[in-house]
Amino acid sequence: MQALPPPYTLPRPVGAALSRLPAYPGSALLVAAINLALARHLPQDVHALLAGKRLSIRVRDAGVAFDFSCTGRRFAPCAPQAAPDLSITANAQDFLLLAQRRQDPDTLFFSRRLVMEGDTELGLVVKNALDALELPVLDPRHWSPRAVLERRAPALARRLPRLPSPFGSFGARP
Repeated sequence: MQALPPPYTLPRPVGAALSRLPAYPGSALLVAAINLALARHLPQDVHALLAGKRLSIRVRDAGVAFDFSCTGRRFAPCAPQAAPDLSITANAQDFLLLAQRRQDPDTLFFSRRLVMEGDTELGLVVKNALDALELPVLDPRHWSPRAVLERRAPALARRLPRLPSPFGSFGARP
């Protein structure tokens, strides 16, 4: 893991604008991404522990929350709850660092940049399950249109010319 970068907070006008967005569409989008990228990779015992639990991902500086629950082996958006079973709060930058695996959740937690409230045992199960995934599912290079095409239609991808990566050297393939 890299050294913890200085905290970045979205500018107040951006956070104010984002906080006015309706909650449900954002939760539906997050759940679609979780179901596509992660749900099938979580062990059965994790799904069993999550079954029926209400979770909330709260992006502090954006003033938004994404509420969802686990229904069997999939996740579903749900209406916001005052007291979900587990709520995980951080700024947008810190969630991005976690998703890209450029930062360790424990480091963010102990520096008070990541907050878990509610069922902390459930939080540890979620953290440990995500830590155990060895897939590049949260790497933006894995989800670029070219990478998806290479996985789904390799013959077509080979016929297309290479374009510069939108991620700069970060997106360069070895």
